[in-house]
Amino acid sequence: MSNAWSIYIIVLAVGNILAMVWLLVITNRDNGVEESETTGHKWDGIEELNNPLPRWWLGLFIITIIFAGIYLYLYPGLGSYKGSLDWSQMSEYRQARDANAETQAEFFAEFVDYDIAALSRSEKAMATGERLFANNCTTCHGSGGRGAKGFPNLTDNDWLYGNAPETILASIQNGRAGVMPNLNLNSATVAVLARYVQHLSGEEGISDHVIESGPKRFAICAACHGADGKGNQTIGAPNLTDDIWLHGGRVSDIENILRHGIQGNMPSFSSALNSNEIRLLAAYVISLSSSNNTDLSTTADGSDNPANGSNTTAEGE
Repeated sequence: MSNAWSIYIIVLAVGNILAMVWLLVITNRDNGVEESETTGHKWDGIEELNNPLPRWWLGLFIITIIFAGIYLYLYPGLGSYKGSLDWSQMSEYRQARDANAETQAEFFAEFVDYDIAALSRSEKAMATGERLFANNCTTCHGSGGRGAKGFPNLTDNDWLYGNAPETILASIQNGRAGVMPNLNLNSATVAVLARYVQHLSGEEGISDHVIESGPKRFAICAACHGADGKGNQTIGAPNLTDDIWLHGGRVSDIENILRHGIQGNMPSFSSALNSNEIRLLAAYVISLSSSNNTDLSTTADGSDNPANGSNTTAEGE
């Protein structure tokens, strides 16, 4: 703060206090007015009396002025003057931050030897994991983790990148970016592919023409989703053979994605959460799906689980 601003604030603060003192003195000195004498103002039959302030009220004003003087001596309030206690908002913040860090370190020390699967079975750890999820994840995934259209359901057994603990940790820490590109397909190809993808997911009533011509047209999709449409967890390409539709399973939904592509983004939480919090959050996410019998021993490539069509989208899933 510059000296000019500092002087301006000091003059303003002290001047206001002195003005209050002057006001109290001038309004309470003996001016020869008799008790209950009127000021001469009258309105609607009511006269204004010229009585002095009650003593108790005057005492409160004086106490307030004394308090203001003591406060400005102890704490910053007069420009650049830091106060005799040398208090600041930053010092208060640092103290609270350090105290919180100590409390956190104490809490997480209990779980230092736990792996993610063990954490997901600890009631105490999951109570904290639930709060972390509520504060950071519910905006997209919902309070119960069941997601919504465009946001994946975390309570099922489908995992786009696999449900290995290290994979979930990586998703939370680094984020994920899923892209279904615009393939520049003509209308006829889009119409056939949309119905063929529905056929792959088990929908009945698909015409023989689509079933016969679909595989040839699907070749452009096989690079990511595989020839069988079961997806590729290495690149996050979803399984198209289940009945999970993140962005909608209607023909119009699938056709829209085939025409325009779609992009999903899972943000990184590495700057918002520390490593211990990310571990607990990953364990809580696992616990959400383990209630549906997710195998916590699944390998990193997710070979024991179907590829996840619920955590991103391509070809409408």
